[in-house]
This record gives sequence, structure tokens and C-alpha cells, in this order.
Amino acid sequence: MTKTNPNASISGARRRAKFAIVPLAAAQLMITLDSTIVSVALPSLQADVGLSNSDRAWAVTAYTLTFGGLLLLGGRLGDLIGRKRALMIGVIGFAVVSAACGAAQNSLMFVGSRALQGIFAALIAPSALALITTTFTEPRERAKAVGIYAATAMSGGAAGLVVGGLLTDYLSWRWCMFVNIPMSVIVVLGTVLCVAGTSRHTDVKADVPGAILVTLGMGGVTYGLAVASEGGWGSGETIGALIAGIALLAAFVWWQSRAVSPLLPLRVAVNRVSGASFLAMMISAFCTFGMMLGMTYQLQTVLGFTPLQAGLAFIAFVGTAVLSSTQVGRRLVTLIRPGLMMAAGLVLYALALLLVTRLTPQSSYWADIFPPLALMGLGVGILTVPVVGTVMAVSEARDSGVVAAIVNTMQQAGGSVGAALLNTISVNAAAAYLGSRTGDPATEVEATVHGFVAASEWSVGIALIGALTAAVAVDIPAPRKALPQAEK
Repeated sequence: MTKTNPNASISGARRRAKFAIVPLAAAQLMITLDSTIVSVALPSLQADVGLSNSDRAWAVTAYTLTFGGLLLLGGRLGDLIGRKRALMIGVIGFAVVSAACGAAQNSLMFVGSRALQGIFAALIAPSALALITTTFTEPRERAKAVGIYAATAMSGGAAGLVVGGLLTDYLSWRWCMFVNIPMSVIVVLGTVLCVAGTSRHTDVKADVPGAILVTLGMGGVTYGLAVASEGGWGSGETIGALIAGIALLAAFVWWQSRAVSPLLPLRVAVNRVSGASFLAMMISAFCTFGMMLGMTYQLQTVLGFTPLQAGLAFIAFVGTAVLSSTQVGRRLVTLIRPGLMMAAGLVLYALALLLVTRLTPQSSYWADIFPPLALMGLGVGILTVPVVGTVMAVSEARDSGVVAAIVNTMQQAGGSVGAALLNTISVNAAAAYLGSRTGDPATEVEATVHGFVAASEWSVGIALIGALTAAVAVDIPAPRKALPQAEK
């Protein structure tokens, strides 16, 4: 009878575990990539599936809305059913709905599939990060794995823009969705082979009512902001959606004060320092998603860039974002008060958007578009590093998981509202501009640029309000050494 060597089995499992970062980082890359990959394909897919100008923001918002709204619930479900199982379910579901999204024949099918993508992404994100912390237990290995994971998350935005442009140019916008299928296969196979299973926490309660209330509430507000571009701010549909959304969000807050296992513990939300930090992150995403949506049309419709050229043009933003996150922000966070750093980041956003307001149909890329993109990217790291480090430092250890999820939730919520509201402002301003030029008719291109400029003017004001709030409310001193969450 042959005896098995348990030590050899353990050694083999450890060797396989070293490669676990590959599928886990690939999972993060896939869901991050999908937040931007559709941006440069919008002019191509808009006509193909019948998206109107007022509805085009939903190509982005439908994904970020369900993603952000369900992140907290996704983390709880991972605790309940096991992180590895949750990741597998999320990835397989993501692949299936991506195929449906790529095959969409109308706007309803496309937007609906994008919303379903966000639901499964909300299951993937917290599970992948949690599996890294349980798989890599040795401090040096864990630091390296987290570094790879963070770099993947940061570069995912760049990859989405470039890959989206490449696929749209040489194949079809539909491949921006189909590309998730082979990526999902890699993640599933790698997870099966390299990632150990985790225990289930059957005592965890999933706050389903809270998840439903916050997601429907955000959906109502976002829908109201989006339909205002067609019906106007005084229409019954706009007012009704906004009132319903706000009422549902108020009900969510009420429920969180009474739920046994709330998605958002109010002790975290009402803390002045963490609350202002969350707001800074939300405003950052608000400005970023709105700018990217408008800049996509500026590059392709006005300047005549191909989708691939437009994707490469955004590297000005992502390159400086990576540099400021990994180098500038990491060093400054030990020298400057966090509130002042957040304020400085948002002031850079405001300056970048102020430069955008100078755009005309005759603007060039290097003189008029590259500078604001690079400046906003610089603001990303200067803002993000102190936000993450501060909210983790001022929160109780028992809340560390939910606080990390809230940061992601604020980012997705800000992106959803920013894309919807700023697109509405842009569409309305463009229509008003066309209507006012009866004696000297304006071209569609001129109206498009005018609308983008008008939306950017609003963003400047919002970024400055956020900067003032952060500078005043986040009044804690700079840490003596780099916060763990901010380290490279």
C-alpha cells in the first residue's frame, strides 16, 4: 500500500499559492478595465444600439451604479458563502453578461447587461482583495502581492482606454465586451489551481434591504439627473425620479441606524474626518468620469481622432495618476496635513477643468488637451493617497473592511452622478447654444464643445467646494511615518 507524504502535499500547495496573485490581479484588472473600456467606443456603439445623446451616459453609469451600490453587500456575501466561491460565481456571471452585452441589439439590452456586469463586479472586487490577504500571510510576500494588485488596479483605467480603442478600430466595439470571456477563463482556471478555499462565516448577516434601498436610491437620483437633458428640470419625470431617489436614500440611512448588521455603520459615516475624506473621493470621481465622457467626444467628434488614438491620448491622465500615486503622494503624505493634501488634489482638479473651459473647435491636443489631462492625473495621487490612509487610520479595527468598501463605493457613486449630471448639463447647454444662434447658425461641433465647456465650469466650482471642505474638516496632523495603506 502506497503512503502519501503530507509534507509534499503542503509544499505543493504552497508553490501553487505563489502564483495565486495572477488570477486575483487579473480579476481586478478585468473589472477596472470595464469601467473605462467602453468610453472610447461610445461614438461607435451609440448609433449601433440606438443610444440617444441623453442616454449615452448610461453606458458608463449603469455599470458604476450597480457596482458601487452593491459593493458592501458583495463583501458580506463573500463572508457568508466563502471568498473563493464568491469570486468564482462573480467571474462566471461577469463573463456571461459580458457576452450578452457584446451581442446587444438595442439600448435596453446593452444598458441592462452593463448593469448586470456591475452586480457581478461587486462580488468580485472584495473577494479578490480578501483572498490576497488570506493567501499571502508572510508580511513581505503580502506587501509584494498587494503592490501588484494596486498597480493592476491603477493601470486598469489606462488599459481599458487603449484596449477599447484598439478593439473598436480593428474589430468592433462589441469586442470591448467579448474580451472579458477569455479573461474570465484565465481567472477561473487560475483560481481553481492556485487559490485555497476560505472558511464560511455563517454568523454573518447580509443586509439585503439596505443594499436594495441604497442601489434604488442612487438609481433614482442618477435617472432623474439623466432624463433632465430631455424633459428639463421641471418635468414630472425628472422631479419624481429625484424625489423618489432622495427618499430611498433617506430610508437607507434610517435603516442603517436599526439594522443588526448594517452595510454602512453610521459611526463611520458621521465621523467628521472620514466623512469629509469620503466626500473628497466622491467629488474626485464625479469630476473624473464627467471629464472623460466629455473628452471622448472632444477627441473623436471635434478633433477627428480614431478610437485607438483617443485611448492613447488619455495616457496623459493615467501616466501622471500612476506617478503621483506611487511616488509624489506617497512621499508628501508624511510631510503635509492630510486635509491640505486632499484640498491640493482637488485644487489641481479645478485648475485642470479651468483649462478645459478654454477649448474651442480649433483646439489642438498638445496645447489644449494634454495639459489639463496631465494636471488632473497629478491631482489623483495627491488626493487618493491621504484619503485611503486617513480613513483607515481614524477608523476602528473592526470597521477596516467596511471602510475600504466605502471608499470604493464613494468612487463608483461619484462617477455615476458625475457622468449623468455633467452629460445633462452638456446636452442642455449645446441645445441652448444651437437655439440661440438663429442669425448665425452654429455647427454641431461648436455646440458640442460649448456643452463640454459648460459642464466643466460646473465641475470647477464643485471641486473647489470639496477642497475647502477637506481643508477645514480633515484637521488631523500628518503621520510621522507613511501610513501602511499609502505605502508602495
